[in-house]
Amino acid sequence: MLKTLRDAFRIEDIRKRLIFTLWMLVVIRVGSQIPTPGVNSSLIQSFFEQNSSELFNFFDAFTGGSFAKMSVLALSITPYITASIIIQLLTIAIPKLEEMQKEGAEGRKKLIAITRYVNIILSLIESVAMAIAFGRQGYLTNYDFVTCAIIVVTLTAGSAFLMWVGEQITESGVGNGISIVLMINILSRMPSDFVTLYEKFIQPKFESKTYASAGLAILVIAAVIIVTIVFVVLLQDAERRITVQYSKKLQGRRMVGGQSTYIPLKVNTGGVIPIIFAQSIMEFPVLIATFMGKGTDSYIMKMLSSNNWINPKHMEYSVGLVIYMLLVVFFAYFYTSITFNPMEIADNMKKSGGFIPGIRPGKPTVDYLNRILNYVIFMGAVGLIIVQLIPYFFNGVFGASVSFGGTSIIIIVGVVLETVKQIESQMLVRNYRGFLND
Repeated sequence: MLKTLRDAFRIEDIRKRLIFTLWMLVVIRVGSQIPTPGVNSSLIQSFFEQNSSELFNFFDAFTGGSFAKMSVLALSITPYITASIIIQLLTIAIPKLEEMQKEGAEGRKKLIAITRYVNIILSLIESVAMAIAFGRQGYLTNYDFVTCAIIVVTLTAGSAFLMWVGEQITESGVGNGISIVLMINILSRMPSDFVTLYEKFIQPKFESKTYASAGLAILVIAAVIIVTIVFVVLLQDAERRITVQYSKKLQGRRMVGGQSTYIPLKVNTGGVIPIIFAQSIMEFPVLIATFMGKGTDSYIMKMLSSNNWINPKHMEYSVGLVIYMLLVVFFAYFYTSITFNPMEIADNMKKSGGFIPGIRPGKPTVDYLNRILNYVIFMGAVGLIIVQLIPYFFNGVFGASVSFGGTSIIIIVGVVLETVKQIESQMLVRNYRGFLND
């Protein structure tokens, strides 16, 4: 990866794209430090410290700490991500959107425009809800219409600005802009998380002069992080390849075709979407109760909160973990079912004269693809659960609560791998152009 970046900086066009991307990321981090007018930042911060939960940490990691500080970029790009998921789901239910999806580049432009409007609507709804909730809790300088209106406009404009920055990075920088923005937000929280781990597990051992224990703690923390990252890399790159053979055809006086290719089925077909859906469903009631000032001490609320899972003193709350794992498996199957259509693939193969060796075209091919897909999805869901269990285990047993969990690592690894691949493809295209010009 370092070699790829070093080679990329030697190419003027790619170097300009990389520098542009870096400048946009600097702008984002500066914007994350600007407080929202009308909000008492110190009271908001103390509120989040007292009402810490997995969903708060998860959302704050996605916003790069802007949410806890209630900066002008507090909503970050989460409304845009939600809007994208909603539009993707609606393409299955609304024929008009499905037609747009099949229209190619023009159709994708229309869907992106619709996603922008949905992003603004969601940003308005979220900012209004936050202004009212914080106003009732006494976290605003003045709880009146003008102050709330300023907060709503500021937060909505901040979300729209980040959406624009993401699109500019996609167009003039490197990688997918929205993914890059999300990754830099998550990375910005990691230094403080490492400080937390140091203060909790390493500093006390140094103070008591048990240096061997301190060294062991450092090794354990480093080993857990490295093993998790390696596992995520393997999970992201793993795929099941289904061989497809194309029959020969007579064109003119010669036979063409007959080549062999494959259909790549990624093991982690749904990415982090199943985890996001499952976490949102589990933590949403806790989040609403916290904002409304209601009690969260009931068994159901404690069972839903991941902070109480795998706690040796209160294992009864780990029932929520079982529900969470079932939700991850369910959403893995659900999301893949709406993004991968075996029947459509089988029809396209049949029209192109392709077939899977040993499987007859038509319904037998569809049944075969479904059978393989179900197996692959299950393996991917199990992999996601394992990645998520690691931070839950250390949080429950040792109290190691940090913002970067399995979801964050999956996102970071996925974005880095995709960005590096895009840089390599741009370098490859440039080399081909240079060869043709010569």
